[in-house]
Amino acid sequence: MNNQLPEVAIVILYQDHKYLMQLRDNIPNIAAAGCWGLFGGHLEPGETPEIALVREVIEEIGYELTSFAKFGIYADEKVIRHVFQAPLLVGLEQLVLNEGWDMGFLTPKDIHQGSCYSAIAGEVRPLGIPHQRIMVDFINRAND
Repeated sequence: MNNQLPEVAIVILYQDHKYLMQLRDNIPNIAAAGCWGLFGGHLEPGETPEIALVREVIEEIGYELTSFAKFGIYADEKVIRHVFQAPLLVGLEQLVLNEGWDMGFLTPKDIHQGSCYSAIAGEVRPLGIPHQRIMVDFINRAND
């Protein structure tokens, strides 16, 4: 039996002191269902986190990451998250949401309070707990 945890590669996309996040589909059997989270996904067998990240971001929003940097690794009892950071160099209107319920720019205030309104959902939705922790760490380091 393989006890190795699954791994994901996710990215903090930032532009003008705001952060592009995905409102995950509200499907009960997925992680952080109906919550705001970071774009990215699972590593395929043999993939590095960097290759998985580029593939996932293209699949999810049609955006090709040209440069990005490792921010850190966040592991819990369920998954190992390889977290990267990158500037978003295009406007929201140039992205196509292929996965998820909604996407939008969240402010540091949204992230600290742990929720943000979604026009598509028609309500305020929470941030996923691990995603909020990662984003608060990122914002705090940027302000150091």
